[in-house]
Amino acid sequence: MAQGELKPFKDCRWIVADSELLGGKLAVRGTRFSVSFILACLAEGMSIEEIEETYGPCPHEAVPEIMKVAADLLDAPNVAA
Repeated sequence: MAQGELKPFKDCRWIVADSELLGGKLAVRGTRFSVSFILACLAEGMSIEEIEETYGPCPHEAVPEIMKVAADLLDAPNVAA
C-alpha cells in the first residue's frame, strides 16, 4: 500500500479505516466525514444534499455502503442488545 493511501474497510470501496484519520473511526474515502456522522445526519432527517450544502461534498455512491456497514456492524454477535 502506498504511503498516504487509506486502507479500505473490509471489501468496501468508499469506507476506509486509518488510525491517522479521525482517530481511526470508519470514514468516507476522500472526505473527513465519519460513517457515524453521516448516519447521525441521516437519522436527523437530513438528505445527502442537505449534508453537502451544510458540511461539504460527500459521494452519493457512499451512502448505500455506509448503510450496509452499519447493518453489518449491528448484526455482529458482540453488539449488546
